[in-house]
Amino acid sequence: MKKIARSAAALIVVFAASQALAVGNGKKLEWNTSMGKVVFEGKDHAGKGMKCNECHTKIFKMKKDSAQMKMADINGGKYCGECHNGKRAFKPAGNCAKCHKK
Repeated sequence: MKKIARSAAALIVVFAASQALAVGNGKKLEWNTSMGKVVFEGKDHAGKGMKCNECHTKIFKMKKDSAQMKMADINGGKYCGECHNGKRAFKPAGNCAKCHKK
């Protein structure tokens, strides 16, 4: 019985830790780039009916700073570019100000 309780407690801790890294509805993630600050708002994507697991862990790992994104990669269809391809969502090329804020 003690093994089951310990295993359950360990699973709860792992689950809670992974959720602390998520950027859900009402939360945002910001990082500075040479083109200005990029702000990812969970509500923008949740408001379009997207679920967290559509991108995590398929496109983005659930670990802070695990993706070293470059615009060439995004424009080439990696990271954000998997959906932001001009078909599913706006294409990043020519739409810099939608993500980069001066």
